[in-house]
Amino acid sequence: MTSIASPLATSQADALSPEAFREALMAKGAYYHIHHPYQVDMAEGRATHAQLRGWVANRFYYQINIPQKDAALLANCPDAATRRRWIQRLLDHDGYGEDGGGIEAWLTLGEAVGLSRDELWSQEHVLPGVRFAVDAYVNFVRRADWREAAISSLTELFAPEAHKSRLDTWPTHYPWIDSAGYGYFRKRLKEARRDVEHGLEVALAVCTTAAAQQRALEILQFKLDVLWSMLDAMTLAYQLDRAPYHTVTDQRVYHRGLS
Repeated sequence: MTSIASPLATSQADALSPEAFREALMAKGAYYHIHHPYQVDMAEGRATHAQLRGWVANRFYYQINIPQKDAALLANCPDAATRRRWIQRLLDHDGYGEDGGGIEAWLTLGEAVGLSRDELWSQEHVLPGVRFAVDAYVNFVRRADWREAAISSLTELFAPEAHKSRLDTWPTHYPWIDSAGYGYFRKRLKEARRDVEHGLEVALAVCTTAAAQQRALEILQFKLDVLWSMLDAMTLAYQLDRAPYHTVTDQRVYHRGLS
């Protein structure tokens, strides 16, 4: 693999060591959405039924777009060995054989918090800010070099902490949630750790110059921005009662996608 192209002139001597570059990537965890006040409230038991349902419904839009994002990366990837490994991510979300996949597990979570499958699939609860953020991520991957797209997935470095926190705290704080709904978080604990190993391999292999390393850190920050912005939209709608168009209607008139 070659370094990611960059318009910035640099030299090998300017680059961080692989260990230091890995530490720089890990340091981005300070901005992971687990630290957003909305997530903190959920973890500490302050979320209402409506706020939890809103999070599950909006996050479902992210979940159903992940396989499309990964398919776009595969379409741009000329390396067969990488494709053979990366395709597992589609199977993890879409399901295969007797494994219903992550999307099915998320539908079960939705039912556990009081949402019907039809509600989730209809996308009627998806806020425009969430839709714009998720669409921006998918469109980035569609247009990007596959290696840059792979690096954008590195928020998974921090995901196991989030899944473990929910498994540790939600049953106590929210006993009304059916325990069957926690299957997604248990499933992703293992899968996320496996996936991030591959993403890190790509990042460490291709980011061998200072410019490429800085580009990778910027890409990772972009993905962190996507996740944080989703929660900002939910904060307005479900915590501050300022959903889109709240001053003119109490109806969810937001668009549900354009062909």
